[in-house]
Amino acid sequence: MTTTTATDSRLTSVNPANTDEVVGEAELTDAAGFVDACRTAREAQHGWAAVPAPVRGRVVEQIGRLFEANKEALSRLVTREIGKPLAESRGEVQEVIDTCTFFAGEGRRLYGQTVPSEMSDKQLFTFRTPVGAAVIVTAGNFPVAVPSWYLVPALLCGNTVVWKPAEYTPAIAAAFTELFQRGGLPAGVLQTVLADGATTFEGLSAALDAGLVDKIGFTGSSAVGVRIGELAGRHLQVPCLELGGKNPLVVMPDADLDLAVEGALFSGFGTAGQRCTSLGTVIAHRDVHDEFLRRLDAAVRSAAIGDPTADVLYGPMISRRFLESFGRHLDLVRPHHTLHGSTGTGRITAANPREGFVGDPDAGLFAHPTIVDGVRADDDIYRTETFGPIVGVATFDTFDEAVDLANGHGYGLSAAIYTTNPAHAFRFRERCRAGMVSVNNSTSGAEAHLPFGGNGRSGNGSRQSGVWVLDQFTRWQSMNWDYAGTLQKAQMDTAVLPADTEFRL
Repeated sequence: MTTTTATDSRLTSVNPANTDEVVGEAELTDAAGFVDACRTAREAQHGWAAVPAPVRGRVVEQIGRLFEANKEALSRLVTREIGKPLAESRGEVQEVIDTCTFFAGEGRRLYGQTVPSEMSDKQLFTFRTPVGAAVIVTAGNFPVAVPSWYLVPALLCGNTVVWKPAEYTPAIAAAFTELFQRGGLPAGVLQTVLADGATTFEGLSAALDAGLVDKIGFTGSSAVGVRIGELAGRHLQVPCLELGGKNPLVVMPDADLDLAVEGALFSGFGTAGQRCTSLGTVIAHRDVHDEFLRRLDAAVRSAAIGDPTADVLYGPMISRRFLESFGRHLDLVRPHHTLHGSTGTGRITAANPREGFVGDPDAGLFAHPTIVDGVRADDDIYRTETFGPIVGVATFDTFDEAVDLANGHGYGLSAAIYTTNPAHAFRFRERCRAGMVSVNNSTSGAEAHLPFGGNGRSGNGSRQSGVWVLDQFTRWQSMNWDYAGTLQKAQMDTAVLPADTEFRL
């Protein structure tokens, strides 16, 4: 049994916590259909951009209120289709609401500037203008929060959008799209297409060749992000890329160990480790390594895992594909590693039980939490995004070693340090390459008004959320207005006031 199946163009999604339960069905789009959606968005863009920005902001506000009114129903749908614990699903829908609340006001703040000219009788202006038609491709681990980070500001700025959600979340995608459209979007402004990865790439390439796409936003793996970046580059476009991570959590010898364990537990095992910001490797000082590991092992072993409608740390893997990938990542364990955290490894079943499991393990796609101690910089598991409930633990002696381990894998999304010394916190912030740094907090977690994004293998420096994302979905246009009645040439006809440059006191 699988979480998604497709026969020809028909797709069925099932509950990963109970794979006998069908959640949704949908038709997959072919490449020609993808191009048609881009053409429709292109044709609708001029009319949408002509709507005054404060009015577009009002539409965003209405969308937010609809999500607020439907929060519980949508949260439960997220839990049913991808297995995220209900408390996390509610938090994810709240992120959509917060994003709409923030950007509703930005419709009145898409400011340009009036700039003084170096010549008389001349004024200079700058304006934010929409990019045009955007294609947004998002993953399924955050099926409503992450799309909102793209769609809300893109639409607010006057762009139209073709959104390609994860094909294994058709029911969530349909509900999400309907809430947006019911908020007041004109026809054609938001097109949602379900397609597999190969079809999406083929359709996107054809749409770019036809001049129908002006901006690409992509959230997913670093490997696919490289291909998207290459495709965009051939058309002189800069995509917004939010990619994977191997996020470190440094535990200094002066850290509050109980707080660090709490942060590592949520960072590493929340959403079954299926976040781009999930904890990859704990980097613990030698003086506290053993005690930290003992406490983390105890916390993970005692955590409730299973039925996502219950009070659990995490539920199932999103799909069989992710469960199988998790199994392959367990193959990265080497003889010098030691395993902790559960009563087994791999898939949780009645024959391979997890002590204290909540529900029926054979009904769904559940995985044992795994702590891998003894991780070194030359290990494959150190530099591989594992995307599952597996956390490595490494040891360091000096601060320089901790920083090297935090940066050495080449990712740069999120990082955390646990310390009570402000100097350690600020020095780590200064030398860490991650786009987001936490002090005494988890590697996971975002707020609607703070920039989100990574560097290196984690992205191309673009940012989502907050006012920073506006630069992804607008272009700056300058205008000069000369009313002198004669041609004034910049740098040539500029007035010069005489000065006595030889004067000395």
